[in-house]
Amino acid sequence: MIEIEKFCLDNGLRVIVHNDNSTPIVSFNLLYDVGSKDENPNRTGFAHLFEHLMFGGSANIPVFDEHLERTGGENNAFTNNDFTNYYITIPKENLETAFWLDSDRMMSLAFSKKSLDVQRNVVVEEFNQRYLNQPYGDVWLLLRPLAYTMHPYGWPTIGKNVDHIKNVTLTDVKEFFYKHYAPNNAILSVTGPVNTKEIMNLSKKWFGEIDKRPIALRNLPKEPKQLESRKLEVERDVPFNSIYKVFHMNSRKHEDFQATDLISDLLSNGKSSRLYQKLVKEHNLFSDINAYITGDIEEGLFVITGRLFKDTTFKIAEMAINNELESIKNTSIDGYELEKVKNKFESNFKFGEANPLDKAMNIAFYELLGNANEINLEVEKYREVSAEKVKAVASKIFTETNCSTLYYKAKSNGSSSAE
Repeated sequence: MIEIEKFCLDNGLRVIVHNDNSTPIVSFNLLYDVGSKDENPNRTGFAHLFEHLMFGGSANIPVFDEHLERTGGENNAFTNNDFTNYYITIPKENLETAFWLDSDRMMSLAFSKKSLDVQRNVVVEEFNQRYLNQPYGDVWLLLRPLAYTMHPYGWPTIGKNVDHIKNVTLTDVKEFFYKHYAPNNAILSVTGPVNTKEIMNLSKKWFGEIDKRPIALRNLPKEPKQLESRKLEVERDVPFNSIYKVFHMNSRKHEDFQATDLISDLLSNGKSSRLYQKLVKEHNLFSDINAYITGDIEEGLFVITGRLFKDTTFKIAEMAINNELESIKNTSIDGYELEKVKNKFESNFKFGEANPLDKAMNIAFYELLGNANEINLEVEKYREVSAEKVKAVASKIFTETNCSTLYYKAKSNGSSSAE
């Protein structure tokens, strides 16, 4: 049980506090409710660019990291489709430094051509290195627009096209900042040897004077139901053929989410999982195969990826995967098998709770979903999933018309396309 206390400042900043005396370190986590799904389809990659710009200095603090290093603190950030998360770990006696640093950049980020040029070049280089010049790097640049025709999950966090970042201006940056970066669009979670009164005092002192801002209205287009299978074949200079199959699935808050997550574990969570046992160990068709969910807040994707052995054709590989999906839809789920993946989930979930930083991140995320206290109900929700529920949810998801398939062909491999 994670005991938390919450309060909200007059300007809309939600603050969550969890006392943890097992560590002298405080985890300070600031989540902004803005991700790549909030971008203009013709100007993508902004949320990720902003993750970098937020470390470029603010009005009163030209060099963000310098002050943290002096006080024994560390920091980083990440961006995904749904939100942007900044975090600091710092000794308790220096906690106020974290409040000072993050409040200053929320209030008055330094908009300079120099900072924009530096961070833009960093992001462009990241785009080139990770997505264009790395084997299999462009997979999600291909898969997302194949699976999504309208929803902004149709592009990765890095953006659709590197030119969108190359052409960004200071005016664009300022607009994006004031539309999304505000106390009334943020959640602050603090875990460690702290109490609510001191966090309330520090929050009011450092964030209380920042005005609310008009937040951009989120009106996301709903992805229409996929009514036919989609297929794409590409050829790249990579060592092995690979297959990627994605199915539309429920949203993070849907009642079927936990069952869907457990299905991915039944299929691919360790060497005793179904896909590994059947398709790697028994039939020797793949060198590696995985199943996982994207876990997005909106309706996400159930993903199956496989690296084929040289003698395995795409046709054989796909048939083998489909057979395993049919099996989970149509045959009884063994009680021991289901209990095992539930136990593994619970173990991993509770292990995450033991780390103060992970705990701070998770608390903020559950608050974003609607209520931070829901974190204490998550294990029970997984425990309640029945074998019948698994079969029913699998039957909803694993249909041919709900599937988009990418055949990623190695140039050096002589096997025919999808044969």
